[in-house]
Amino acid sequence: MTTDFRAAAADITDILGLSTPPLAISFHATAVAGVAGFGGTHPAATDGGRTGAVAAGCVFWVKAAERTFGTVAADHGNCSVGSLTHGFRTLEDVAGNEDVAALVGAEWVSPDMFPKIPTVSEKPAQVVYGPLAETPVAPDVVFLRLNGKQAMMLHDACPDIRFEGKPQCHVIPIAKDQGKIALSVGCMLSRVRTGMSNNDMTCAIPAARINEVIAALRTAAAADRQVAAYAAQDAKRFA
Repeated sequence: MTTDFRAAAADITDILGLSTPPLAISFHATAVAGVAGFGGTHPAATDGGRTGAVAAGCVFWVKAAERTFGTVAADHGNCSVGSLTHGFRTLEDVAGNEDVAALVGAEWVSPDMFPKIPTVSEKPAQVVYGPLAETPVAPDVVFLRLNGKQAMMLHDACPDIRFEGKPQCHVIPIAKDQGKIALSVGCMLSRVRTGMSNNDMTCAIPAARINEVIAALRTAAAADRQVAAYAAQDAKRFA
């Protein structure tokens, strides 16, 4: 199905009342012509060798609201968990890293959790991020930042949605490789690194399902308006 992603971005923003624009995320076996790299400088590596363009790949979700850019494995390299979920590195690659040890040492995760974390199955050469409305390539994932009401609306429209927790970034492979809508309540690691509002959650939608989701949202939103009008009128009895 051909999708007008500019129109889709406008529709989903309007229906849900989004305060940040929906993003397009796409995975590529080769670099996409005409898409500039993220840029920036990498800080000195830790003793364990970690560094990257940003503290973690989830930070690109914030940066991508402003412009379209491409990222490579080295850009994601400061966060072992994000490098794992995005397919850049394997569990064997990251298991001995000091950031993984810190998470396990804090009992934030246990070693037996790591093999169960969803990951992108094919290692990408480039991951492209940017506003959905201006994406130069068809995305694999449409990414949203939602508040509680918006998450409620999306769940009403798409009751098959998966609710996930830590690590927040694993919603990306769930949407990309499993074709499922995945909403994350967030994780402390990502909230600190991104500066994301305490009120925000994130959601990854398979791009192939975006027209289906928008149609379902229109129907659910119409029902919500009727219920809201009824509840408001009924509440006047208690004024």
